[in-house]
Amino acid sequence: MNQRINFQLPESELPTVWTNIVPDLPVAPEPPLNPGTGEPLTPDELAPLFPPSLIEQEMSSARTIDIPGEVLDVYRLWRPSPLIRAKNLEKHLGVSSRIYYKYEGTSPAGSHKPNTAIAQAFYNKHDGTRRLTTETGAGQWGSALALASSFFDLECTVYMVRVSYDQKPYRRSLMQVYGADVFSSPSRETEAGRAVLAQYPDSPGSLGIAISEAVEDAAGSNDTCYSLGSVLNHVLMHQSVIGLEAQKQMELAGDQPDYVVGCCGGGSNFAGLAFPFLGDALRSQKSGPEFIAVEPSACPTLTRGLYAYDFGDSAGMTPLLKMHTLGHDFVPAGIHAGGLRYHGEAPLLSLLAHHGYIKPRTVNQLPTFAAALTFARTEGILPAPESAHAIRAAIDLAEEGEDRGEERSILFCLSGHGHFDLGAYEAYLAGELDDYVYPESEITAALDKLPKNPSGGGPR
Repeated sequence: MNQRINFQLPESELPTVWTNIVPDLPVAPEPPLNPGTGEPLTPDELAPLFPPSLIEQEMSSARTIDIPGEVLDVYRLWRPSPLIRAKNLEKHLGVSSRIYYKYEGTSPAGSHKPNTAIAQAFYNKHDGTRRLTTETGAGQWGSALALASSFFDLECTVYMVRVSYDQKPYRRSLMQVYGADVFSSPSRETEAGRAVLAQYPDSPGSLGIAISEAVEDAAGSNDTCYSLGSVLNHVLMHQSVIGLEAQKQMELAGDQPDYVVGCCGGGSNFAGLAFPFLGDALRSQKSGPEFIAVEPSACPTLTRGLYAYDFGDSAGMTPLLKMHTLGHDFVPAGIHAGGLRYHGEAPLLSLLAHHGYIKPRTVNQLPTFAAALTFARTEGILPAPESAHAIRAAIDLAEEGEDRGEERSILFCLSGHGHFDLGAYEAYLAGELDDYVYPESEITAALDKLPKNPSGGGPR
């Protein structure tokens, strides 16, 4: 008798609340700071960038928040998303471990990003916003916000990191199909962009630079708000639908994960899958799964960055966030995982990693692409290069278990498909990619430029 491999929930099991891990944290999170005063940020100070509804969620300590009906109506286009046991991959590897993946590539934009884009567009429309600005690295977030803006009749402007703008023209085209204006960042549309180009005309761009441009654009217009696809508390909370569904699906599978794995750039898909499981473990004070956050060796924020206050953008226009950081003027190598090329990490995820509740690890680009090809050839899904980092780690965990005689249950988030990343796969198959490890000397130089607390000393 064939074993079931697809654990799909009925539409009636779609989560109707988002969950917030803040009340379950082992220590209180450090507040964002006003960079001018060094004092904790107030809601009023966020008002130039975000609508009141999202500011309230960002600062909320409620364990659950109801998902509005209008958001649920859009979620139903693709949610609940599948949870699949990777039997063909297990057979190919010859391992006794069980490997499951929660597949978020079934959304219209092809990734997990619409889980928060839809919510943010709804709340902005509800609170009277006319236009949204944002940045995007690989283009997944920009595609999702462009899609969400079209659903809620909002204008959308996207600043896309130049290296991805050039590498992924069809992601740019998809955003334009959904009605967004897309600019290569650094651009000549903003003072922040022009300043970078004046000093570095050939700058490949970075998420930090693109954030500066989007923030400047939003702050200069009364009817425009800024939208962020990762890092902030409300974003991670919106993504909790992934883990809430996965918990029910693992019950259907009659299994519980020993390891929960996700790729990690800003932290949204990892937290979306992991935080519901981790919140349960923290509340019960019982041992739960081991949580593995995977990042590229070219951008080792969690593994080699400093846990300190830093700006979220390159120009120093955002509040100071306590997070793992490589320094806000970090400019990453042009690896083919644009969504993971961010200098910082979500403060909540950083806190949990700092206290040992999350175990980060790095992987190199070439073995990551090798894992992606193995997955595509066994499971049939071409993963986004970002998601392939989680696949690499899941394979490594299964093979490590085999070496130790352990039969493990491994759950990872396949956060998006790679249909717009075929240029990266073409380069890999042609032998044109290489491994890049970010030099320690450059990390040290970037960290030396961390902002100082205005009251004296560094807020580290």
